[in-house]
Amino acid sequence: MRTTLGIDLGTQNIKVIFYDFELRQTVASASSPLNLYQDDCGTAEQQAHWWTKALRDALSRIPQAVKQSVIGIGVSGQQHGFVPLDKHGEVLAPVKLWCDTSTEAECQEIMERMGGVQRCIELTGNKIVTGYTASKVLGFKHRHAEQYKQLDTILLPHDYLNFWLTGEKCMEMGDASGTGFLNVKTREWCPEVLQAIDPDRDLTKCLPTPRINNEIIGSISTFAAEKTGLPVGTPVSIGGGDNMMGALGTGNITPGNTTISLGTSGTVFAYSDQAIIDDQGNIAAFCSSTGGWMPLLCTMNCTVTTELLRSMLDVSISDFDNTIALAPAGSNGVITLPFFNGERTPNLPTAKGCVLGLDSQNTNRENVLRSGAEGATFALKFGIDELHRLGLTTRQIVLTGGATKSAVWRQIVADITGVEVNVLKQDEGAAFGSALQALCAVLNKGAINQAFLGEHYIMDPQMHCEPSIVAGSVYAERYQQYLSAVKAISAIYQ
Repeated sequence: MRTTLGIDLGTQNIKVIFYDFELRQTVASASSPLNLYQDDCGTAEQQAHWWTKALRDALSRIPQAVKQSVIGIGVSGQQHGFVPLDKHGEVLAPVKLWCDTSTEAECQEIMERMGGVQRCIELTGNKIVTGYTASKVLGFKHRHAEQYKQLDTILLPHDYLNFWLTGEKCMEMGDASGTGFLNVKTREWCPEVLQAIDPDRDLTKCLPTPRINNEIIGSISTFAAEKTGLPVGTPVSIGGGDNMMGALGTGNITPGNTTISLGTSGTVFAYSDQAIIDDQGNIAAFCSSTGGWMPLLCTMNCTVTTELLRSMLDVSISDFDNTIALAPAGSNGVITLPFFNGERTPNLPTAKGCVLGLDSQNTNRENVLRSGAEGATFALKFGIDELHRLGLTTRQIVLTGGATKSAVWRQIVADITGVEVNVLKQDEGAAFGSALQALCAVLNKGAINQAFLGEHYIMDPQMHCEPSIVAGSVYAERYQQYLSAVKAISAIYQ
């Protein structure tokens, strides 16, 4: 048996899968939960050592014989998190995550210094939003001045795991494009952003050169082997952000396909052979991890919404589908604006969740809970529409993420978007993508292409959904009401 190991560092847990590429199936997997520190000021942080402990815990549940079968390793990680290291490789502070909104003031400060939103888009391809890494670095400078003086290296979450496993400090182009200080058109660091963060220091010296090619960056060190049981010297590929690895793991490596991830956050993204720059700033102009570009819209509240409502309404996970199936399409007029953790698109970092349209007849568990799933999907439908505005097409949607297991939610996605929905049999998303990246790095000279990977993308016919015309007409009206409601509450939370 020969396998590749895919590691996915998420917000709620870390997951490992061992993929037998000859049998085309996962032969072992495990996950370990992660804590998350949050407060009322928008802070969302984790300690980097929580990640490595969780990785060790997950791998400890894998038989040693399986670990010995690994010929390559790929790492996926939550994007945008800021991991500050000193010259000894020690982490200087808790890691601010993608969902941290406490640096909104720093975000505005950077854009003002650069000359405004449009100037940011001209220079980098993106506006600076609170979730990105850039404002976190300035926030670190403001709030931790002494530690900032010791800052030697800036890494992202998946970079840090690569460093812990191999001792190598590097960045990958796709993940780097989510920092806010990469020019996605030239694929180089943007000096204007870095100078806006700190005009008195050359921050490029703290940044590894981002790599565009799928390379083997190093191998499992003796230290990491002792901690994990993985074989010393096993090659480790460059890895990438979870969205980029999710694209790879869902076959989104050629134009025409669209991936929607229904996870803690929600994302919708496509592949392009050229940079797609949105002058309105709604679609992030990210690079892909396959040599192209990956226009993307991210929402901060996807399963966050349904989990909060499910808990409040005392509905078990096993009863989730049965409960929301009791309500019709459109939830009898109940509409949820799923902004419980603030929001990134629309850019409302201080927004709150809203449940609208309640009356004496429709206020029940099934309507409210279903409206949460519908509201989270409306937010992603906006992303599909924006991709179309920029000239991209959608032949099919491939779903990934935890909520994909919900048959009712899958149908909701098809009905709201009006596009057929598919799910891979190997539905491990970013973890699967990182395992495939490692496979390409070791056996295909780093090249990631349909010719080599096509046989690994097998759709599950039992998960397929066709859009309903009847439900679609209901959702078309509800979607317009949703957009009107978003516009109305935006005036409150701007």
